[in-house]
Amino acid sequence: MNDTLLKAAALIVPMVFAIVFHEVAHGLAAKWLGDPTAQERGRLSLNPIRHVDPVGTVVLPGALALMGLPVFGWAKPVPVVPQRMRNPRLGMMLSAAAGPASNFIQALVGAVLLGLLVAAYGSVEEPGEGVRFLVTMLSYVLMINVFIGLFNLIPVPPFDGSHIVEGLLPRPLAQAYGSIRGYGLLLVLLVIVVLPYLIPGFDPVGAIIDKPFKAMMDLYGAVVKGIAGA
Repeated sequence: MNDTLLKAAALIVPMVFAIVFHEVAHGLAAKWLGDPTAQERGRLSLNPIRHVDPVGTVVLPGALALMGLPVFGWAKPVPVVPQRMRNPRLGMMLSAAAGPASNFIQALVGAVLLGLLVAAYGSVEEPGEGVRFLVTMLSYVLMINVFIGLFNLIPVPPFDGSHIVEGLLPRPLAQAYGSIRGYGLLLVLLVIVVLPYLIPGFDPVGAIIDKPFKAMMDLYGAVVKGIAGA
């Protein structure tokens, strides 16, 4: 039981931090770009409860896990009002990119800490339970943050990548692209949940993310090894 609880804690703690910092990063970027809406509504808090969406953060991921389907979810979106930004088009791109950027920064911090831990205890034949827990948790910090960062860069509404693409497109195309935003969640459920369930082997998320995920994990792994002196 204790081992199970430790593994759960090693997974849940990085997940909570990844989600909270991701959402706060959106709000902070928007504030720096002229839109204080997130601050006005108390969403620049590190309190996880302020960012939990009962359906997207708890019910849907739990149900998908129980059914053996690809697990994904969402936190309560941080309110951003482009019209309050000094440059709405650029501002939406930068505030959207801030979320995934925060995940990649967290992964880098995790890699540095893991490298320091390995350097300090790598020569110990039997590291204590606390050290093993930290190694497991920091490993999850890397995997969770790299996955969340890449997943959110998928250029399909409502993911962050869609705001970046919309900002890069010429205005007429951006307007046409933005018009599908109202159907984005249904599209995501269809492509990520329904079709993989109906078509064995159909894995669009894996096709998009697997190679970048491996490349980034190799990069962070090199940071760990460099710091550990391996």
